[in-house]
Amino acid sequence: MINTNLKRLRKIHQYTQEELAEKLNVSRQSVAKWENGESTPDIDSCIKLAKLYNVRLDDLVNHSEEKSGIIVPPTGKFFFGAVVVGERGQIVIPKEARDVFNTNSGDKLLILGDEERGLGIVHQRDLINFIGHMGVISKEE
Repeated sequence: MINTNLKRLRKIHQYTQEELAEKLNVSRQSVAKWENGESTPDIDSCIKLAKLYNVRLDDLVNHSEEKSGIIVPPTGKFFFGAVVVGERGQIVIPKEARDVFNTNSGDKLLILGDEERGLGIVHQRDLINFIGHMGVISKEE
């Protein structure tokens, strides 16, 4: 997995193996071996790569484009899979999504819509916090 992710991310960011090697202070041959699966980068190199590509370290190492159908997502962006809409419009939010966004049973979520961009779900507390910050900003100006 990591070798596929490394090659894909390098190409997306339009680096040659030589350019990437210079940025990481390693040889071009090391980069080639990582991408061919002959070796894996050490943890320091993985951390530098994750920062360079703006991806989570775990995604750099473990993400599977083959299984998920998407490339390694940027930091802070997630793909939690598909959900099925029930007869009454209900959906089940995947556990990983609930954990990442600290959403619990009984929480209120707001459903927003844009005809061009689709639906969005926002936790009520986040909207309240956002509006609260707007009030602070406008009072300070």
